[in-house]
Amino acid sequence: MMKVASITVELIIGFFLLFILVKFVGRKIITQITPFTFIAAVVLGDLLGNALYDHHIGAGYIIYSMVLWGLLLFLVEFLAQKILFLRGIFEGKPAALIKNGVVDQEALKKSRMNLNQLQSLLRQSETFSIREVAFCYLEANGSISILKKSPYQKTTQEDMNLSVKPVYVPVTLIRDGQVLWDELKDLGFDENWLKIQLLSQNISDYKDVFIAEWLEEDGIFVQTYVKA
Repeated sequence: MMKVASITVELIIGFFLLFILVKFVGRKIITQITPFTFIAAVVLGDLLGNALYDHHIGAGYIIYSMVLWGLLLFLVEFLAQKILFLRGIFEGKPAALIKNGVVDQEALKKSRMNLNQLQSLLRQSETFSIREVAFCYLEANGSISILKKSPYQKTTQEDMNLSVKPVYVPVTLIRDGQVLWDELKDLGFDENWLKIQLLSQNISDYKDVFIAEWLEEDGIFVQTYVKA
């Protein structure tokens, strides 16, 4: 019974301390918008969990550890608000993955992302083709922000007084210098057709192509590797 009573008291203390801490530090620890706040939330959970299930640790340890951690979090948040340099360290900075319609391959590497992951994030943001994007930023929380090129910005058919046109899905034909032969075959094209398309843009080798994409009614979109 003593153990049950002890755990009950510790749980109640931990619950209200956690509630106060979140209110005190701010809502960012809930949404985990930065790598720092994500780690802070994980450590906070571990502190509370270990304290509750370690029979040699009492309520005093729970109060001390959580209050100290909360003060450290508050200090970091305070310094980040006051000092711009520290804000960049603690919160991170957005990385420009696409600039003026061109994928920044170096920024992609620094962000430890590949082309597949970028395309997946774009699709999740209702952007199915890289050609639609003027600028794309990878935010500190892992999400992306997109500014589309003018022709691809949202307008309704009624606004433009246009008839409804069929919708086509862009198909990636070359990714990271490798031809996706199955995709090419599904479109009804062959290697000779692909070579002609690339030669029309003065490209003779598949390995020079970072990404090549086909969209019905809009043709082929090609970006080559940036030469150092």
